Amino acid sequence: MPILISGSLAYDFIMDFPDSFRNHILPEQIHILNVCFVVDKVQKNFGGCAGNIAYTMNLLGAQPLVLSPLGNDGADYLQKLKKDGLDTDYITTVADRLTASAYITTDKDDNQIIAYYNGAADLATNLTMDAIKENVSLALITPTKKEAMLAHAKQCFDKKIPFVFDPSHQLTAFTPQELMQIIGQAKYYIANDYEMKLTQEKTGWDQKEMLTHVDVLIITKGVDGSVIYTKDEQIEVGICPVQSADDPTGAGDAYRAGFFAALNQGHDWRTCGQVGAVAASYAIEHYGTQNHSFTIAEFKDRFVKAFGRPLIWGAEVE
Repeated sequence: MPILISGSLAYDFIMDFPDSFRNHILPEQIHILNVCFVVDKVQKNFGGCAGNIAYTMNLLGAQPLVLSPLGNDGADYLQKLKKDGLDTDYITTVADRLTASAYITTDKDDNQIIAYYNGAADLATNLTMDAIKENVSLALITPTKKEAMLAHAKQCFDKKIPFVFDPSHQLTAFTPQELMQIIGQAKYYIANDYEMKLTQEKTGWDQKEMLTHVDVLIITKGVDGSVIYTKDEQIEVGICPVQSADDPTGAGDAYRAGFFAALNQGHDWRTCGQVGAVAASYAIEHYGTQNHSFTIAEFKDRFVKAFGRPLIWGAEVE
């Protein structure tokens, strides 16, 4: 069954800073910060969390449905999605706004500074789950305008559609009450380790308390892999070795695509995490968030090499 993804479609302007941010920021002068980072590479890419997740899910043979607006400059993005074979029925065009844009600077230590323009995504509140004609098995509520995330989460909850709450960089926009409300409606909560600590700080809930509200917590930890928590177990998942580490941007979205594509097929939690890790490895090996590609056979071969066991996928699962 299709997987619905509510979130942003954006243009990513990815820049490489050939030094460490820490060498250019004086902690004692942080109150008057005025820093220019001269980058040695910049590239415009198709991005946005919904677009990134859908792209990799599509490679894995899933059926992602993207619910998101583009701006009046988004014709090439829409054309690209259609060329990739993705369903674009629920992608609208906002005539008087530019498409959302992210300006991402990465230093040599893989630290990132991001400036984000919401643009057409401000009108994501005009899109509703009522427009979806297909029966969906799962929804992902990923970063876009906060009010749209709250509305889409409630609509999923009311329609009894299990959903993943993935606030990512929008986490700070939520009040503690809003955050507790949406987590209480979700079935799955995914965040990186920093975001999980911030979630606990904002809600006052520790991990045990959070698991009384959601069925599963997934924490991504970069080079340390990921951890999956259920009410009964804790599952540590390692990384998949990469051939080159060109750009970490989009690795988290690729992980989510792999994890929830596997979940949609009925795989166990460990396999879901491992599929996510393999998907992330492809993103890391390519500059940008939607420039990687693989066949299912190549993916399965990499899975075996990384985790020492075969991956049953697609029609083989049935």
